[in-house]
Amino acid sequence: MELWSGTSAVPAHAGPSVITMGNFDGVHRGHATVLSRVRQGADVLGARAVAVTFDPHPGQVHRPDRAPALLTGLQDRVELLGAAGMDAVLVLEYSLDFARQSPEEFVQRYLVDLLGVVRVVVGRDVRFGWQNAGTIDTMVALGREHGFEVEVVDDVGGGAAPRWSSTQLRALLDSGDVVGAAAILGRWHRVRGVVVHGDARGRTIGFPTANLGAPVQGLVPADGVYAGTLRRVDGGPAWPAAVSIGTNPTFDGAERRVEAYVLDRTDLDLYGVEVVVELVRRLRPMERYDGVEALVEQMHRDVAQARAVLEAPEVRDSWAEAP
Repeated sequence: MELWSGTSAVPAHAGPSVITMGNFDGVHRGHATVLSRVRQGADVLGARAVAVTFDPHPGQVHRPDRAPALLTGLQDRVELLGAAGMDAVLVLEYSLDFARQSPEEFVQRYLVDLLGVVRVVVGRDVRFGWQNAGTIDTMVALGREHGFEVEVVDDVGGGAAPRWSSTQLRALLDSGDVVGAAAILGRWHRVRGVVVHGDARGRTIGFPTANLGAPVQGLVPADGVYAGTLRRVDGGPAWPAAVSIGTNPTFDGAERRVEAYVLDRTDLDLYGVEVVVELVRRLRPMERYDGVEALVEQMHRDVAQARAVLEAPEVRDSWAEAP
């Protein structure tokens, strides 16, 4: 898959292209419905399948004080769009100047002139251009004018909204329900970050953890202990892990952290390595314990429970076998 960061990265004669556009935050099953139609259309028409997305998220530009936390960082969004079958992803820088384009200017400049669009695939609630003036009717009219088809994908919310919505995903993750979130995503929720040095307490008590340094990409769910996996982004297997999210209340911690203990591994040196942590199931909320001994006893129980979850056949079969 090709990543085009800005218009200057788009090759000459990029068309013909079948295009969809949007924020794609989370790249959930509703998005996947649209993306699959883009892929199918591109195959039929002998065209390139292209997703056009925006960075930063428009909400961060127009209402930064009220913008929702992003479900996925840009790197994961691009990776997931590629996994959904896109030949290319065009990332357009979103700014107030960019937002001032009329719907007609946006379509002419980016879809027609830049990408050689032959078909646009969108949901019925699509909005684009200055003050979201462009609607599906606008797109259909522009398609007639410029000679491209418009395919409307209905029911991208999976039935009764908001079952496949980013808003519902955030609510589920804020409550720690990563199982419910996975049903909307079609995969486990993931966060990403670079491993940094922590307090080294885990190593001294037999549970060395990989600590994700700030900023962590992706929405960090509710505090607690989770069964999950950890993998390096530069390749290699996914390892089963017990993941702690919170402030380490037993040690009067103040900084909220994501820490992953790879089961049965004390030999991993991941400092400075970018990793992805996927969250499979919440095991318990974060709690304060009366001393290190009580905490260690609970951590042994957490590891045993995480192992049982991750070794269930329906889970085990979905991640690469650890060495």
